[in-house]
Amino acid sequence: MEFTRGGRLEVRITPADVGKRVSVRRLTGSGGVPAKFTDTVGVLTSWNEGVLLITRRTGESVRIPESSLVAGKVVPAAPARRRGPAADFLELARVTARAWQPVESERLGEWELRASSGFTRRANSVLPLGDPGMPLDEALATVRTWYEHRGLPAYVQTATGAAGTQEELCAELEARGWRREVSAEVRIGALAPIGDLDADVERARLARTVDEAWLQRYQRSGVPGPHVLKVLGSGPSVWFASVPGVIGGPPAAIGRCVVDGRWAGFMAVEVDPAYRRQGLATSVMTALARRALEEGASAAWLQVESDNDGARALYDGMGFATHHRYHHFRSA
Repeated sequence: MEFTRGGRLEVRITPADVGKRVSVRRLTGSGGVPAKFTDTVGVLTSWNEGVLLITRRTGESVRIPESSLVAGKVVPAAPARRRGPAADFLELARVTARAWQPVESERLGEWELRASSGFTRRANSVLPLGDPGMPLDEALATVRTWYEHRGLPAYVQTATGAAGTQEELCAELEARGWRREVSAEVRIGALAPIGDLDADVERARLARTVDEAWLQRYQRSGVPGPHVLKVLGSGPSVWFASVPGVIGGPPAAIGRCVVDGRWAGFMAVEVDPAYRRQGLATSVMTALARRALEEGASAAWLQVESDNDGARALYDGMGFATHHRYHHFRSA
């Protein structure tokens, strides 16, 4: 990471660079601990009273005393992608939202307030894709009231790590006491290589609607109600896959895919622990990918929680790469 000009370290950022992606080097160490250089890369979300706040692509915010800076510079908004489909944040945010639609929604400027009786945070959180049309504190108060009337906690879904994402909003929420509860990666990749995988797709059964057996395998549904079925069935072109398990029992594996123009989104890929390491997740995704290819899709996306190492390894092998990360902030 090059900070020098003419052989000297320089701080080439100022408070006027708030909102830009920066790279800084600081000197850390106190109380007898040897000093060392530490580098931080992210969006400069504030610079107040001698303290910089930098939000990394993971959503983590780092406070850095101005006095500890030894170097700093503005860097490109996002590194160039070398593989996978081209996509900007707003396109992906809208595509992923259409694949998981709430039971009830209301507009607040360019924010969408979503509720589905508590079924998943995605369907019970604010999607802020622009200006709410009022000052932030007033908008957040409106959000809290809206969710209180529905007996739900107030969540805001934000994104970090790509051009046009919401690092500044993350910092504003943290400053107001909102807590980041869950983070996940939004990954994208080419669809054809998934459809070309050597998988036993004959085992996977595809259907347009979800049935009781599929729901028995789905871990997030709890006691299925109309709100669950409405969310699961939402999207431009929805497909459900299942691999039969024990006769009379739930499927050994399931999955869901939503085809939306050039995009195919994969969700709810789950395998019975007794059937793991048999390639069933690959069979489900390959069968769904082939159907999506038939409908004209060419790109794939999915979401995976940051601590799900098994799923992340599977998706690495399929060629998925992280585009950005999203986070759910809960009102204090």
